[in-house]
Amino acid sequence: MTTQSLPARTDAPDRTPAEKTAGRGGRRLLRQRAGRQHHAGPLAYVLLAIMAVLSIFPLYWTMVAASTDNTRVSQTPPPFLPGPNLFSNLARAWDEAAMGKAMINSLIVAGAIALSTVLFATLAGFAFAKLRFKGRNALMMLVIGTMMVPPQLAVVPLFMMMAELGWSQQLPAVIFPTLVSAVGVFFMRQYLSEALPDELVEAGRVDGAHSLRIFWSIVLPVARPAMAVLFMITFVHAWNDFFWPFVVLDMTNPTVPVALTQLSAGYVRDQSLIMAGALLGTLPLLAMFIVFGRQIVSGIMAGAVKG
Repeated sequence: MTTQSLPARTDAPDRTPAEKTAGRGGRRLLRQRAGRQHHAGPLAYVLLAIMAVLSIFPLYWTMVAASTDNTRVSQTPPPFLPGPNLFSNLARAWDEAAMGKAMINSLIVAGAIALSTVLFATLAGFAFAKLRFKGRNALMMLVIGTMMVPPQLAVVPLFMMMAELGWSQQLPAVIFPTLVSAVGVFFMRQYLSEALPDELVEAGRVDGAHSLRIFWSIVLPVARPAMAVLFMITFVHAWNDFFWPFVVLDMTNPTVPVALTQLSAGYVRDQSLIMAGALLGTLPLLAMFIVFGRQIVSGIMAGAVKG
């Protein structure tokens, strides 16, 4: 009587390495844990609530100070509830600091700097991460080395250069020196080194695509989450930048931080008026985070999940 070998079972699911090393009871426990939804404990919620309050309190205090008068702000203890003068102080700050023109200038400057930084940093990051050329590591070290130089050292020669170009007291004097940043190049290089597989670049080469075609069709879709984060960080930094715009611009063509210095002029500073101006300068950034924050977070999460 001949024996026939039983066919191997093909309906058994593939086991993970952890399930292979565990016994039957261990595999059952692993599957139960994998299907279980994890919940944060009470301590986690308490810590998150404390961090949320600490993060929102400076903005809340700015609104409270902007809604009262200078005498009430200087009292001890200070007020912790909004007053009745919020809209009147906002109107005064808008008129005295010429905030309309300043916000338009800041929007132009921050938008141009953020867009150019994202474009050039992504190009340079792709070159440093995936292209092979002589001196690549040396150039990358040079880029990182520029991050160690204080920007104040370049103020005098940079101001002389802008004066020679005839850009003094004009917005291009603020935009062109910051078209790209070493931090952005390093950030995009690190992201593309991990998120962009070499096989995709090689497949593009096999199909006959040149470097710019690979950058447009392959690199940009992969780098979109990091580009969104870099755009937001650069935009906020350019919007809040005070030192270089204060040096190269004047009060006839200011950005928002430069315009706010008008509110602190005089022997007696009106703190409520200054806070009203600071609140006006913060509102566009808050609006941007409210509108685009969800898309940026979802893009980051989508880029973090590998198929």
